[in-house]
Amino acid sequence: MTAPTGSKATIVLVHGLWMTPSSWDTWATRFREQGHEVLVPGWPGIDDRSPSDVRRDPSALEGLRLTAVVDHYDRIIRALPTPPIIMGHSFGGLFTQMLLDRGLGSAGVAVTPAQPAGVTVLPPSTLRTGFPILRNPFAINRATPISKAHFHYTFGNDLSRAESDREWEASAVNSVNRLFFEGVLSVPRPRSGVTRVDFAKPDRAPLLLISAEIDHVAPPAIQKALVKKYAAGPSLVERIEFPGRSHRIVSQRGWEEVADQALEWAVAHAGSALRPQPTREQQPG
Repeated sequence: MTAPTGSKATIVLVHGLWMTPSSWDTWATRFREQGHEVLVPGWPGIDDRSPSDVRRDPSALEGLRLTAVVDHYDRIIRALPTPPIIMGHSFGGLFTQMLLDRGLGSAGVAVTPAQPAGVTVLPPSTLRTGFPILRNPFAINRATPISKAHFHYTFGNDLSRAESDREWEASAVNSVNRLFFEGVLSVPRPRSGVTRVDFAKPDRAPLLLISAEIDHVAPPAIQKALVKKYAAGPSLVERIEFPGRSHRIVSQRGWEEVADQALEWAVAHAGSALRPQPTREQQPG
């Protein structure tokens, strides 16, 4: 993709579990119309495939590890001439935090993000959304479909069941079970979990956490706990909460308000943070 003229920041959008890059179509189009170069890479095995194609053959997702996904985005970002704004939704919001921890990005926006290791707040609704995967550890290397009923609870709780079923057809894909297990099992392991970050890191790019009031997957309690953890360090971390929004916040009616505030915040705080990308050798071990 050719970068637009001018000095507008490049934006990298990172999708979450059960989704594909198409979940970002709303924000990507809006940001491109404002002159930004926008990259929306899919996870390995998802790439640029349609949701229906991934549901038809999810085998490429089987056994995929969490660090493989983060490393995939790491390589894409390091290939850019300047640090981009990184925005991630759900598990993509967790990956955004991990990428910023590696010294990447000029600013980050984590939209209803999952938490890294050491943040042990797990509301009952969060546990319920993960139960279909966690109840069967023998399926850890499989890619489990998300039922329409479970999708309605997890993503479509602002919709009627019929509306939610149509959204399932348009956007839902199978879970990456191993990745999900690795993320959950990291929560009580702040020093050894694969999702660990340095909450006190002094030179991390500014980070905005976005909460959705009626989110069942990553309710505001999780982002409130994250703000407290990040308070251990000097780097800027702020939180905004949007009333009436579900986990489908990036495409839910009124998404424009969320997208505009996310971009405005990121651009305002990235500013002088634009600098040469760190080399691969500078990545923390």
